[in-house]
Amino acid sequence: MAGATTQHYLIALGSNMRHRRIGAPRRVIAAAIAAMADNGIAVLAVSPLMRSRPVGPSRRDYVNGTALIETPLAPPALLAALKGMERAFGRRRRARRWSARVIDLDIILWSGGIWTSERPRLTIPHPAFRQRDFVLHPARSIAGDWRDPVTGLSIAQITARHDRCARTRGR
Repeated sequence: MAGATTQHYLIALGSNMRHRRIGAPRRVIAAAIAAMADNGIAVLAVSPLMRSRPVGPSRRDYVNGTALIETPLAPPALLAALKGMERAFGRRRRARRWSARVIDLDIILWSGGIWTSERPRLTIPHPAFRQRDFVLHPARSIAGDWRDPVTGLSIAQITARHDRCARTRGR
């Protein structure tokens, strides 16, 4: 793409269901990272994976991580590409939020700062990322200096504040 502007994104990766051909969630995440590269998305870094308790009604633990990517795609086009990959892995959108899923790929941060749109429904930074261990800890390992355009804090600073609050709440 001549003249295309390179965009950087932080993507949250999650899985808590086995894929019939690929296998367990850790292998599903590895396959999703490979699928990004196959779709022309340069994967610059991938965090270590961590196990986390589910948010919402799912009873299965998740495997989570983050990836730092580079692409000429604008946020809506990247969202469409990620949702297409989720469908290719067999993810079906159900009426029930936070249910078990083969793969979940969420845009957390974007090098362009803030993005909000209704169609497609997309908010960057992801509205809940500052409260989620399973995003913050992996993100800190690959993008700790990246600043949240809303708060001005780095991911490392947000993670430290989140951890302090969690300790005072007795978690």
